[in-house]
Amino acid sequence: MSNKQQDVLAILKLYELRRDEKMRVARAWFLTEFRPQTAMDIVKLLISGADESANYRMITSYWDMAASLVNNGGIDEELFLEANTEHIAVYSKLQPFLAEVRQIINEDDYYINLEKLVTGIPNIDAKLEQRRKLFERWAENKG
Repeated sequence: MSNKQQDVLAILKLYELRRDEKMRVARAWFLTEFRPQTAMDIVKLLISGADESANYRMITSYWDMAASLVNNGGIDEELFLEANTEHIAVYSKLQPFLAEVRQIINEDDYYINLEKLVTGIPNIDAKLEQRRKLFERWAENKG
């Protein structure tokens, strides 16, 4: 089996994991309901022990893990980026607060793999802003 075929199988496995029922619930919550306004909103969520905390950790750690696989050569970056965009959405919600969250929890490498992968994407600032605007529209339509 070629490296490209192995990469394809790894990406399909990641997709399969995203289809798990608990993961689907967590993804829906993260993308439509999770709307942090400050770094402390994220920190409070982390330490709350609530279902939302589990949802947050499930989604963010999943995408940080997937990014780690790409960043360390386990999955071809170009193929991964062409097959996925949800990690950009996840990072768009974290990015405004990430530096402060890292400082508060005293973890300089908190979701560093996700950050490294996403910030290497060409024109990422515009893409992140587009995602944030999309989430704002969803929230307006929901309310």
